[in-house]
Amino acid sequence: MATPAQLGLQNASSPIMEELIAFHDHALMIIFLISSLVLYIISLMLTTKLTHTSTMNAQEIEMIWTILPAIILIMIALPSLRILYMTDEFNKPYLTLKAIGHQWYWSYEYSDYEDLAFDSYITPTYFLEPGEFRLLEVDNRTTLPMEADIRMLITSQDVLHSWAVPSLGVKTDAIPGRLNQAMLASMRPGLFYGQCSEICGSNHSFMPIVLEFIYFQDFEVWASYLYIV
Repeated sequence: MATPAQLGLQNASSPIMEELIAFHDHALMIIFLISSLVLYIISLMLTTKLTHTSTMNAQEIEMIWTILPAIILIMIALPSLRILYMTDEFNKPYLTLKAIGHQWYWSYEYSDYEDLAFDSYITPTYFLEPGEFRLLEVDNRTTLPMEADIRMLITSQDVLHSWAVPSLGVKTDAIPGRLNQAMLASMRPGLFYGQCSEICGSNHSFMPIVLEFIYFQDFEVWASYLYIV
């Protein structure tokens, strides 16, 4: 999760987020080089005498400032398209989890298990335990197995919501009457926090998301226990 005074992105916990961070750094370096070049040219214009003011033809420089931006755009577009297609890949998911947005809480349904569903509300401040985070904790955490491909089906029952977990590189809109799909995976166990990222009413800020990734065998024990209960 994010920390105070953090300037960069959250640490990646999924392969997609690692790719997104690498692409962010790639694009940022290109922007830095362009900005440096523009600053250098501006400084030259301000500190040197103008020359060749009577030049009428400059085909060479025109070719350069036409072709060079096109090359730069291609260098940005190709990695972007690659990641875009990676986010839409669904290769035999181990588990399907359906998230339903409400005003103002989330409901979760484990489609592969019969009658395994629950609501997830924000934990009020006066119920927080030591070490828990205000406005980020919920009463029912969503438990999932790590190192497994999980298919998310995301929808809404009332207004537009957005199901987002930054450290996993997932942000998908929840639209009434429509099912959106996303792939989810975590390479390590732990708690991962997110929030609704679409303004959905007066309590929009009180729709946290908490995913708890555990080892595969522990998840099977957890699911079987809830199924028996």
